[in-house]
Amino acid sequence: PTSPASASAPEPPAAPSFKLAGGGLGPVSGGCSPPGVPAGLRGAPRADFRPLQVTGPSGEDTDAVLILEKTPFQEEKIEELLKKHTKLELQMSNDIYSTYRLYPPPELSEIKTTVVYPATEKHLQKYLRQEVHLIRESWEDYKNITLPFIQSQSFSIQWVYNILEKKAEADRIIHENQDPCNGFVLVPDFKWNQNQLDDLYLIALIQRRDVKSLRDLTGEHLPLLKNILQEGKEAIGKRFGVPGSQLRIYLHYQPSYYHLHVHFTALGYDAPGSAVERAHLLADVIDNLALDSAYYQKRALTFALRADEPLLKKFQEAGRV
Repeated sequence: PTSPASASAPEPPAAPSFKLAGGGLGPVSGGCSPPGVPAGLRGAPRADFRPLQVTGPSGEDTDAVLILEKTPFQEEKIEELLKKHTKLELQMSNDIYSTYRLYPPPELSEIKTTVVYPATEKHLQKYLRQEVHLIRESWEDYKNITLPFIQSQSFSIQWVYNILEKKAEADRIIHENQDPCNGFVLVPDFKWNQNQLDDLYLIALIQRRDVKSLRDLTGEHLPLLKNILQEGKEAIGKRFGVPGSQLRIYLHYQPSYYHLHVHFTALGYDAPGSAVERAHLLADVIDNLALDSAYYQKRALTFALRADEPLLKKFQEAGRV
C-alpha cells in the first residue's frame, strides 16, 4: 500500500478482514492462497502463509494475496535484541555448540506485510509453487508466440502510470528525469521497507510507454538506458550512500509486467529474479546494443516459465517445448 501524492489521488481500497480458514502453516513461501487452494507457495525463505478467508468491506468473500516476510536484522539493533527482555530456550548443547529458540520483544520482531486486494486469478497463480520449464525463445518465437500472447492479455499496469503521473507514490520518488523519451522515475520497490540497506531494492520506470521489454530495445534507446545506469547510481549513492560497485542493476526477461523497468538491488542481496535465467545486467545490455542496434531482435533468449502459465501452453502447442 502506498500513500496518495495529493488530494486528487484515488482513495486506496478499504482494508479487508482476514480470517483463518484452518490448516497449519504451509511450507516456506512467498504468499497466501485462497480457501481450497493447496498449501505450497513459492517465494523468499523468510516468508510463510496460511490459507485465508477474506471478507471485503461490504461483507463479500474476495480473493487476496497476503505476503508475510521477516525483515533483515539491523546491525545496530543486535545488542538491544540480546539484552532487552529477550527470552531464550535451550534446544541443544554439544561441546562449544548450542542452539536456542529466541523470542524477541515485539518492537524487534517486525514482519513486513504486503496485501494484494482484490487479487485476480493471475495474482494467485503467481504465488503457487509449480514445476518450472526453461524456454529458449528465438526471434521468430517472439513474433509468432510471445508477442501475440502479450497483446492478448489485459494485465493492468495502471499503477505504473499513476507513479509516472504522480497520482500515487510521489512522496517516494528518489530521482526523476522528466524527458519524455529518455527519462525515468526511480522509486523504492515495495519489497524493500527502507529500514536497512542489506536488501536495498529500487525500480526505474521509464517515462515512455511504447517499450514493453528487452525485446523492444534497439540502439535508439541507448541514451535512455545510459541515463538510467548513470543517474540511478548517482541518486542511490547520494541518498543511501551505496556506491555503484555495490549495486546489481538489471532487467528481467520475461518481466512480471510489460512496461520497461530496471531493477537496482544491493549486490549482497539474493533478490528474487536475479538468477541467470531471468536477469540481464543493464551494462551488458548497453554494450550489446552498442555493438548491434538490433541485437535483441536477433538472438535467442532463455527464460523460465511455471507449469501453469498460459505462455508455456502456447509454446507447447507450437511444439517448442
